[in-house]
Amino acid sequence: MIGLVLAAGTGRRLRPYTDTLPKALVPLPAHGDGEPLTPLDVILANFAASGVTDVAVVVGYAADAVRSRRRRLERRHGVTLDLIPNDRALTWNNCYSLWCARDHLYREDVLLANGDTVHPVSVERLLLGDDPPVLADDSPTLEHTPGRSSPLLLAVDTVKSLGAEEMKLAWTEDEGVTRISKSLDPEKAYGEYIGVALVPASVGPALVEALEVTWRRDPHLYYEDAFQELIDREAAWIDVRPIGDVPWIEIDDHADLARAAEVMAALIGHRASVRAGIASRASEEPGCRS
Repeated sequence: MIGLVLAAGTGRRLRPYTDTLPKALVPLPAHGDGEPLTPLDVILANFAASGVTDVAVVVGYAADAVRSRRRRLERRHGVTLDLIPNDRALTWNNCYSLWCARDHLYREDVLLANGDTVHPVSVERLLLGDDPPVLADDSPTLEHTPGRSSPLLLAVDTVKSLGAEEMKLAWTEDEGVTRISKSLDPEKAYGEYIGVALVPASVGPALVEALEVTWRRDPHLYYEDAFQELIDREAAWIDVRPIGDVPWIEIDDHADLARAAEVMAALIGHRASVRAGIASRASEEPGCRS
């Protein structure tokens, strides 16, 4: 398995930070001493904590900023980075960015994260099956259907109120994800895709084909439009994993960046409570009592 981060975007609404940096390297509001973290730091730390230490990063706009930090990021997070160039990041959308990583999609399971999403490590662990999901009454069951290949899994927020800008999806237990689009009616949506997914190797070749069909049709489309192509072709089963009521944010503008201070504080508290819960459960297991 490899981790994959899409970090080629320009982030024009985050200027002046993004005059010289991609969105994934915009400094987050600091907590404590030391160098401010970035969205890429949070994602790499999550990957490493989930046991995924080989990571590919698609770079494009301000790629040299990522290249100059590569060794430092590898040392800080205990990962090995492979930087994949996207030479059309200034004008084309992220469907093409994900297609640039097609060699990995062809041959191995891929844990995918958008480079502008700050979220807790519980999201990655949920997708990988390490943490049990918090299920609502209409949430998917976890049993795998015999005869069906491993599904493409999407991390989904079913708690947040939805509007026009969110990447919304429709889901049923019988069909899985049936639609994914920002244009979906919020009243008919199951939840919001937060930009973190698990793409099994069995789905990779079909996804690569769908990505190419999609960006050739319109290079300004999202990779989620290629997910819809997969659905329309019935080429893959796409399922969801609800993340529960956890702190996360997609950073698109300065208002998001300001709110990231609260998210970062909540993430620190969330991580501490998870660790305390694990320690408590371990102390109750036979042979663990003092």
